[in-house]
Amino acid sequence: MVRVRLYPGETLRQLRRGAGLNQRDMAARLGISVSYLSQLEGGERPLTAPVAEALRRHYPATLEAIEGEAPARRLATLMDALSDPALPPLPPEDARRLAEERPEIADRLVVLREAKRAAEERLQMMEEVLASGAGERLPWETVRDLFHDADNYFDALDRAAEALPGRSGEAWSDAELIAAAHAQGFDVEADTMEDAPLSRVEGDRLVLSAALTSETRRFHLAHRLAARAFRDLIDAVVEESPLPGEEARRLMRVGLANYAAAAMLMPYDAYRRAAQAVRHDIDRLCRRFGVSFEQACHRLSTLQRPGAAGIPFYFCRVDMAGNITKRHSATRLQFARFGGACPLWIVHEAVAIPDRILVQHSETPDGVRYVSMAKGLVKPSGRFTRAVRRYAVLLGCEAANAADFVYADAADRAAPPVPIGMTCRLCPRPDCDQRAFPPADRPIAVDMDVRRVVPYRVVTGP
Repeated sequence: MVRVRLYPGETLRQLRRGAGLNQRDMAARLGISVSYLSQLEGGERPLTAPVAEALRRHYPATLEAIEGEAPARRLATLMDALSDPALPPLPPEDARRLAEERPEIADRLVVLREAKRAAEERLQMMEEVLASGAGERLPWETVRDLFHDADNYFDALDRAAEALPGRSGEAWSDAELIAAAHAQGFDVEADTMEDAPLSRVEGDRLVLSAALTSETRRFHLAHRLAARAFRDLIDAVVEESPLPGEEARRLMRVGLANYAAAAMLMPYDAYRRAAQAVRHDIDRLCRRFGVSFEQACHRLSTLQRPGAAGIPFYFCRVDMAGNITKRHSATRLQFARFGGACPLWIVHEAVAIPDRILVQHSETPDGVRYVSMAKGLVKPSGRFTRAVRRYAVLLGCEAANAADFVYADAADRAAPPVPIGMTCRLCPRPDCDQRAFPPADRPIAVDMDVRRVVPYRVVTGP
């Protein structure tokens, strides 16, 4: 029985090619569909007991090699589960003995931790919906949550974009992007008209606004190229996704084309290696790959390829009103689905200070510490009579990864961390002077004879 989640994609691919089989023949031998085999080889699905049994019958040596990875993976997942602050601490040596001597108990602890995490996320979403007065999720909310559930990583698209021919090096040049667009049948033109859309497709004409910055123009080129070159892959993901209507399906297609465009401009392996080499210095990555600051940050949060994952980052974009307009987290920190972010986050200060990087050492109510970098950005409007767009991006990781995050060097981690939360409606802290609303799940007490910054006290006990 397969207990630990194993992703034997590359091993299965090498096995099939070594046997001289195509995917259809290999799928028939294992008793699964071609699409399921493709997902297994792409690392999108873990090995299941029926597939393991089929491998045991036909390729016992290969299964033995795959399952040989199980002890190390079991220990890693167990250590992650035991890091839950709700559990009493267990010394590493005891955890190692548990994984080796009682693997069935270790596996049950991992399953229980995953179930607890899923229940917490469902409860959080219910509380947010009740607190915000929202009803059924809107199409863009559904698509946003589907990206979150996929860990913001789509293996088939990422690998296809990484393998797209037409470039001479790791990064695309403008000339190579134009040539690739021509190869897909596009005639690329510039639009100098006032109020022109950022980009539009008219048959085989790809028209880009002349007001676009160099980085934005490159991204729009890549987006349109990806939408056409990877149409079948995008359609396959959309068909498998539980989407409520046509508008949600279209939004999903746009989002997947954006994802593929980023994967084109910042190829997975090259970008991950470059990021590690410069300790995730965003400005240096921007120069090397010809992308914007926001694009470089966002791409770091998508590096979740099984077996070759980057540092787990969280990323968000916040507007002048404090609304989170983009969000994703590969860490234990999870953003609120509704409402604004914690006012103590450094990202709010960064909105008002464009082109300056701010750093923050913080701690969430569960005791986990993080290091964040935030930068305010301004997107030009192209003319005086139209307001520019001002926002800020936030990128961060757990403090345990600070040695690989260059911005952590500027954080005073010897000082007490800033006590942040997700959003006031969900934050359990009883003594925050920045609180805008009481928590949704706790009562408050009002003392008429005592006046503090917040006119009520959050009740923490019975």
